Amino acid sequence: MRGALYQRTPLMNAYNLAFQTHVYSVLPPSFTRGFKELVTLTFSLSNVTAGSEWLLAIFNQTDRSSNRVDAALWSAFQRLGLSERYESLISSICYEYVEKHIWKTCVGKWDEPMLNTIRDWMANKIVPWMLMPFARGAKNSDDAKSMLQGVGSRLDFHVCKTLADIRTKEIFDIIVDYPDSMNALKDLKECLARVDQRSQLVQILRRANKRRLLHPGADTKDILTQYVSIIRCLRMVDPPGVLLFKSLTESRRSRPDTIRCIVASLVGDGESGDSLVDENEPIQPLQQLQAEDYSDPNWEPEPIDAGPDFRTSKPSDVISTLVSIYDSKELFVKELQVLLAQRLLTITDGNYDRERRNIEILKIRFGEAALQVCEVMLKDMTDSRRTDQHVQAQKTMVLHPTIISKHFWPALQSSTFTMPGQFKEYIRAYFATAFKPDKKLAWLPHLGTVKLDVELDDRTISADVMPLEAAFIELFSSKETWTVAELIAEVGNVDRMMALKAVSTWVNLGVLQEQETDQYKLLNVAEPEDALARIRAPAPTHVEDMPPITSVQQQQAEQMQVFWKYIEGMLTNLGQLSLDRIHGMLKFAPGYDRNIEQLAVFMEAARREELVIAKDGMWKLNK
Repeated sequence: MRGALYQRTPLMNAYNLAFQTHVYSVLPPSFTRGFKELVTLTFSLSNVTAGSEWLLAIFNQTDRSSNRVDAALWSAFQRLGLSERYESLISSICYEYVEKHIWKTCVGKWDEPMLNTIRDWMANKIVPWMLMPFARGAKNSDDAKSMLQGVGSRLDFHVCKTLADIRTKEIFDIIVDYPDSMNALKDLKECLARVDQRSQLVQILRRANKRRLLHPGADTKDILTQYVSIIRCLRMVDPPGVLLFKSLTESRRSRPDTIRCIVASLVGDGESGDSLVDENEPIQPLQQLQAEDYSDPNWEPEPIDAGPDFRTSKPSDVISTLVSIYDSKELFVKELQVLLAQRLLTITDGNYDRERRNIEILKIRFGEAALQVCEVMLKDMTDSRRTDQHVQAQKTMVLHPTIISKHFWPALQSSTFTMPGQFKEYIRAYFATAFKPDKKLAWLPHLGTVKLDVELDDRTISADVMPLEAAFIELFSSKETWTVAELIAEVGNVDRMMALKAVSTWVNLGVLQEQETDQYKLLNVAEPEDALARIRAPAPTHVEDMPPITSVQQQQAEQMQVFWKYIEGMLTNLGQLSLDRIHGMLKFAPGYDRNIEQLAVFMEAARREELVIAKDGMWKLNK
């Protein structure tokens, strides 16, 4: 008997193999499509309410039968060998069904965690269905769990991948909706722990930033506000900060004024400056690059996708993260000096408490040494006020200059025009009263404001004007009619557009009248109102006031002019080059100590002057 049973098994296997071979050979090509549709229908045919109840029901029956409508169908599939032959197809049907459900229920829903909800749905709906195709030979629930472990793990991976795909496509809007979208970020973090889609997330976020954020119409302050949200969101998804570093590094050169806006937010300047810093966030020093401490019990290696340029420090606050994107904090310190100089020169009441408080706060972030120049500038302002009080005590004067130390202040805009008439005498008298013989005063006549009264035959006009405007109206006291060319020749080297703007100020005030093109006459007697309405010309809107302090970008561009010949030679001999390669080759030039951000600003200035053309990140000469 035993021998007969022993011989039956090989014979049965041979019979099954022959039978299945003949059956499969006559199946038409459309059978796979029909089989797939039939299996898909079983999702709606399975009448199961809970996974645990189904497990108990199927294993408590001695004949291993089921009350499911599709039980006979799966038995036939197994008897014909279709379940084993089309196992991968059955799995793909399950994946598609789950994927369709995830897309239907999770898109745009960020206010609640969805990953656990999907897993609960799978436990109640998918796992009972999977018992038929993947665990029919199980004798108890433990056997079923063991048999479903492999396909269940792959299905959970597919769930994480599908949800990660959805959240990756929505990442820009999720960041915009932060903090209401924190649950979506938590799901994304858990999904990325299983699915290797970090690089896709970075690429999609970069493209979204470039298309929806880094366009010419976007304000830099709005861009920085979005950057802060990106920092906070990606810190939640990826605490080491690799994704954050990769996402923001490429876009840091898109706006030359990004550093300026960050600095303005540090000192509370601008309308949206406070939005970059959380008031509840303590002020922390900027974290610098540090050597790895391998003896630290909490030390963890950098992620495999960190790359060689990844910053090993882990800054925790927003400002430290923004600063760490750039190569050096010196750019921020220089911008701080420019911003502080501009603000100090606009203060007229001698109240420097706000600036003094800002400097003390910035010392915590940047250190004492970095803010020494700022302290000197603040000391210059108080010393200047004390000096002016000393001079006024000796002889009352209408002039109140600000005396600064040339070597400790950012470069000031230069001008060579001279103040005529009584203004020249005021300056000479003030210089004669100077009591520091070891110091030399260099007057900058184009800076500051002049408060004056213009006394005419029938009226007196009071105005606060720029020095150039005061110089021009002073000249009209000696002659009533002047041309623009004569005014420029009288005061010195002045830009024609600035001269026209200065003259138009007095035309709008009804003091001057344009007789002919570029010729103006003093109105000692006011014209009728209807005549004035016709002759007054609006001030040119395209002329901006000359800023007193040269910006950091302007200073760097002037210094980079020395290296233009090297760049021109590279582009002539090698054609188009990327910014990184230009920077690498310039390192061999004598005296070149700039970073790539400074080079980017210079190349952008050269592009505006039509010296070079930039396309797809490549630079070439404009021939």
